[in-house]
Amino acid sequence: MAWITCDFYSETLKLSTGIEVFIPQAALMPYGSSSKLPVLYLLHGRGADQTEWMRRSSIERYAENKGITLVMPGVGRSYYMDMANGPSYFTFLSEELPQLVQSFFPVSGRREDTFVAGISMGGYGAFKLAMSYPERYAAGASLSGGLDLASRAAGPGFQEHEIRTLFGSVDRVRGSRDDLLYLASEFAAYGGNKPMLYQCCGTEDFLYHDNQTFRRYADSLGIPMTYEEEPGGHEWGYWDRKIQRVLDWLPLP
Repeated sequence: MAWITCDFYSETLKLSTGIEVFIPQAALMPYGSSSKLPVLYLLHGRGADQTEWMRRSSIERYAENKGITLVMPGVGRSYYMDMANGPSYFTFLSEELPQLVQSFFPVSGRREDTFVAGISMGGYGAFKLAMSYPERYAAGASLSGGLDLASRAAGPGFQEHEIRTLFGSVDRVRGSRDDLLYLASEFAAYGGNKPMLYQCCGTEDFLYHDNQTFRRYADSLGIPMTYEEEPGGHEWGYWDRKIQRVLDWLPLP
């Protein structure tokens, strides 16, 4: 695969940012081919950056075998949202980034070729993107995601300065488009083709309860989802195994 570090200025964020990109060279043979490749947006966890997936997992090797492009953006500790007192990362991810990626690299812009997945905070971001824009994504996957943000924000999971920066106030989260339970109700009512959803979490993970809350609510709404759980914690040994499962599960062309 070709590994590309791409730095650019974001008009949405009003700052310079960067992405890591893996492109499967064999899928573009012969050289000069006009083929457009499927793309998986891979989202990092809280406290990490866009290099996390390539440093901590064997995702490059797995993706090469599947012929899929990987795009890994960096969003800091933004929780993949338009921050109350900070940059608009969700707008960047959902609007500006896909357009830039399609202009920079040989990736498809078709819904059936576009996927999103993430771990922890990134699992929240992946489900948020897939459920907010079902017309743009064929599948979304959450690995040990922080899926009950409203409850977590009201508990010990965030420091006070983070709450002010991200949400403005805790009360703003529940029932908003940053609340995946609220989004799930809208998603369930969506009349078009829904993206496939995949959710997994280790039974020893501190986010296991959050995942159970989201799973039960999605089930009550009749949202189809592939759910898996097994012994495991909030760690890369578990995620490296499960991302292989995700790549096998994706409806790749």
